[in-house]
Amino acid sequence: MGFFSKLRPFILIVFFISFLLSGVLSGGYFSNAATPSAVTPVSSFALTQGVRKTVLKNGLTVLTKEVHTAPVVSVQVWYRVGSRNEKAGENGISHQLEHLMFKGTTDRPVQFGRLFSALGSQFNAFTSYDETAYFGTVQRDKLEALVTLEADRMESALVGAEQLTSEKRVVISELQGYENSPGYRLNRAVMRAAFPKRAYGLPVGGTKADVQQFTLEQVRNYYNTYYSPDNATLVITGDFATEPVLKTVQKTFGKLPKRAKQDNQTKGNSSKTGSPSSNNTSTPKTTPSPSSNNTSTAKKSPIVLKEPGSAALLQVVYPLPNLTHPDVPAIDLMDVILTGGRSSQLYQALVESGLASSVGASPSELIEPGWYEINVTAAPGQQLSKIALVLEQSLTKLQQKQVTAEELNRAKTQLQASFVLGNQDITSQATQLGYNQTVAGDYRYVEGYLKTIAKVTAADVQRVAKTYLNPAKQTIGFFEPTLPGGKPGSSSGGSNRTVENFSPGKPVDPAELAKYLPPATSATASTQQPLPEQFILKNGLRVFLLPDHSVPTVNLSGQIDAGAEFDTNQKAGLASFVASNLINGTQTKNALTLAKTLEDKGVSLGFSASREGVGISGNGLSANLPILIQTLADVVQDATFPDKQLELTRQRALTSLKVQLDDPRGLGRRVFQQAIYPENHPFHSFPTEESLKSVTRADVLRFYEEHYRPDTTTIALVGDFDPNQVKALLNKAFGKWQTQGKPPTLNLPQVSLPQTMKQLSSVIPGKTEAVTYIGYNGISRKDSRFYSALVLNQILGGDTLSSRLGTEVRDRQGLTYGIYSGFATGVNPGPFLIQMQTAPGDAQKAITSTLALLKQLREQGITEAELNTAKRSITNNYPVELANPGNVAGMILENAVYGLSQAEIREFPKRIEAVTPVQVQQTIQELIHPDKLVIVTAGPGA
Repeated sequence: MGFFSKLRPFILIVFFISFLLSGVLSGGYFSNAATPSAVTPVSSFALTQGVRKTVLKNGLTVLTKEVHTAPVVSVQVWYRVGSRNEKAGENGISHQLEHLMFKGTTDRPVQFGRLFSALGSQFNAFTSYDETAYFGTVQRDKLEALVTLEADRMESALVGAEQLTSEKRVVISELQGYENSPGYRLNRAVMRAAFPKRAYGLPVGGTKADVQQFTLEQVRNYYNTYYSPDNATLVITGDFATEPVLKTVQKTFGKLPKRAKQDNQTKGNSSKTGSPSSNNTSTPKTTPSPSSNNTSTAKKSPIVLKEPGSAALLQVVYPLPNLTHPDVPAIDLMDVILTGGRSSQLYQALVESGLASSVGASPSELIEPGWYEINVTAAPGQQLSKIALVLEQSLTKLQQKQVTAEELNRAKTQLQASFVLGNQDITSQATQLGYNQTVAGDYRYVEGYLKTIAKVTAADVQRVAKTYLNPAKQTIGFFEPTLPGGKPGSSSGGSNRTVENFSPGKPVDPAELAKYLPPATSATASTQQPLPEQFILKNGLRVFLLPDHSVPTVNLSGQIDAGAEFDTNQKAGLASFVASNLINGTQTKNALTLAKTLEDKGVSLGFSASREGVGISGNGLSANLPILIQTLADVVQDATFPDKQLELTRQRALTSLKVQLDDPRGLGRRVFQQAIYPENHPFHSFPTEESLKSVTRADVLRFYEEHYRPDTTTIALVGDFDPNQVKALLNKAFGKWQTQGKPPTLNLPQVSLPQTMKQLSSVIPGKTEAVTYIGYNGISRKDSRFYSALVLNQILGGDTLSSRLGTEVRDRQGLTYGIYSGFATGVNPGPFLIQMQTAPGDAQKAITSTLALLKQLREQGITEAELNTAKRSITNNYPVELANPGNVAGMILENAVYGLSQAEIREFPKRIEAVTPVQVQQTIQELIHPDKLVIVTAGPGA
């Protein structure tokens, strides 16, 4: 359970630590932008069309929207309370309460994560500055169950001493994990200085000092004050009939009383947040915000943090008005012009010049006046003072000279395309409606916002730049690292002693859980998933096409078999160099022209090298599919790899390496993987400073010539298109791409399990939280045990709230914010691993508990009830995955790359349902070996 730190009215930009085990996604440049011709306003993409607003007698606002594109529904509850409402000494209480809302209720005294998981829900929660939200997306027959559970915890959450004690520990583990990040520490210092007397200046998650002091009475009072129907919005989107659902809502939520308010003075709640005023739907007026006028007072000195870390960082914050202020659309366009994609002004001034490795920004427009935040990571050897000077010169230029029509139109298209692409699935649509109703005070806010975007002029952008980017109002911070990243050290694995002194409790009985589950309505016949059409060009390029006319978008997933497995230890990082330079110039277009080609139409295209291939990701509005295809064809066939861009890539890669080695997750995973795989195995290879510096342009050209071939390229397209037109387009774009001979292949060495337990530690100075990896080499995707391993993993650690590991190590003992297990399967076997985050002093205790649970699993197996619950959880969740067109494109691609039948996308649930107890017991004996583990802990050391 994490929190959002930045929100945009048109699309939510999420920053929270998800329950799901997620990797770091790196792709091409974020390219969503505009047309050089005049921009016509997009409709609010039917987001608000068909929305019905109902207000119950107890004050609960209900928003319902039928969307019949997939047999799933999303249920979200948004409370209008966040860190903005916290008093002195209470920082983080909203976030602490969010955690406690999963601990059960009076009538259902069980971990709610287990109930949601049993329903197959994709669920999470977050706390932000102005709101706390809980959301779940399920198959349509589980709608009533989800509504029942949310109503139950609105009124009867178990906020008891035992729950508070264990969950305080979990929250502190989460906060200490954030402390590992230099960027988080810099942000905290800058925000405190920018807003010394406002709650927005404090971290949303809270501080360790305040969390430790929370009393039961404090948290209960907070719950009773703010978790009231009249302070909440219930949003339901998806495949349902409105009238029966409103009856269910009346039956469950309608009976809840309004709470007697203990604190009617919502702190700082003076700004009006009802329906947007007429100013919001017209061209913004020229009156400057009173909070941000241009008074020429002396600039504040920079805040300087000199602490252990990796890269040098800069952050600048400027005050902004609140969300319903008429200047907001022009401010958002100003932000896109500054940082929206590769053609943006700050990217060109800072990154293309070699001063910075990255630059990003975001306006936070909230219930009260917010802020604009610019973040820069310095390139190796570059001074922050120089970067700050160039940044200031760039902002001054924006204030003194009006932007071109081309830049303004590009920015408008970026915002509009982002809005449509960001709302392709029902979960995102529900989130958008909930955010607009809670923070803007009206779910229709976006209608006026998009109309105003279309009317903003270059003069408006110049005016808001002058008004809000005032040097006298800025708060600037520098992070100057004092130590290089840590080097791995090792300790012997005295493992047997760790198992003896801990005996895990009995696994939670699903039958016990079942009595607390609300019934599902009669199961409806599931929709038959349509299968893609396979189409192979004469040169061997494989394409999978799946038309989906529900949204006017296209989603492209692709892979070229040119991944890091073809790197050598001496040239580790080479595959990534090639992938990230594809879009840096071709025979006919330079890097900036390529960027503008995409960004002018709000199209994104990115390449990222992983172990077994180079991933291609692209999306855009369906009208712009030809530009996406033509640009992709151009860069994979005719990339030129200019010297200057290769050097900039090298500098960025060296910065990324420093950041990875300074992060316990990054360093821990590297040490773990290198302990499992021998030196001659591709999975042992990781970039080093030496290998990155040794890569030459000749290496890049040779790799490109050898590995970028049509017969090792696969593309999956899902979206609003005519297959015949797309085939013609593909034949024209890729038809001339020819290669000779057979593609390169690899013979991977066999990897055996360790003979004994091996325990290593990697020390990184200045960290507060440790990350541990436990495991060994596992199985490939085509292994016959894959499905039984997936079911087994769901029971063991597939979910941090409902699994055996989560129940014991996180929920009962409170030792970790998150613990997960997983089989990383691919074309080749990847690792089986367990990952957890703990306080340094708790790491060994958590490892001991984990080993005991693995031993218990091997000796006692699983129960049939556990097996059935796990299978139901996976199969119930599957339609939710299929409801997002981007996910579907990814699934089609994976099935093709792994050599599976295209019918797999339809057959997968049946294969899970067919898993037997005997198969799982056999898989446990073959794949779970508690005495042969590699254990790596990275962090501050003992």
